[in-house]
Amino acid sequence: MRRARPDEARAVGALVEAAFAQHVEAVGRRPAPMDDDHAAHIAAGEQWVSDDPDGVAGLASAIVLTAHDDHLHVDNVAVAPALHGRGLGRALLAFADDEARRRGLGEVRLYTNAAMSDNLIFYPKLGFVEAARYEQHGFSRVLFVKRV
Repeated sequence: MRRARPDEARAVGALVEAAFAQHVEAVGRRPAPMDDDHAAHIAAGEQWVSDDPDGVAGLASAIVLTAHDDHLHVDNVAVAPALHGRGLGRALLAFADDEARRRGLGEVRLYTNAAMSDNLIFYPKLGFVEAARYEQHGFSRVLFVKRV
């Protein structure tokens, strides 16, 4: 993992578009990460990326991490569709755990859309516990929390 460079905002956007395209129909509209300001995340030092291990696809994965007083928030997790099943999603979230510990934060939080059923199964497998369900900006959110 490395921090994204300013010149990679477009590549991060393309990766996020590809990663979340599969969820548009279930959500009923574009998932929020597809419309994020990737350049702003990069400028704030919140955008992390990994390169394709095979050197073919450019960026393999991306994660946005924002620090708060008592937790690290995972704002966006994206893996290139061609690289699904290689453990990159797990690696991104393990990186978030490590980053939270490095920053002295004892908790990682993230939310997903309630319509993204695969995430509702995946996150608990990694130790996240569902903490709340709520509506935000027209999205049905499910908040997950993990102590680290």
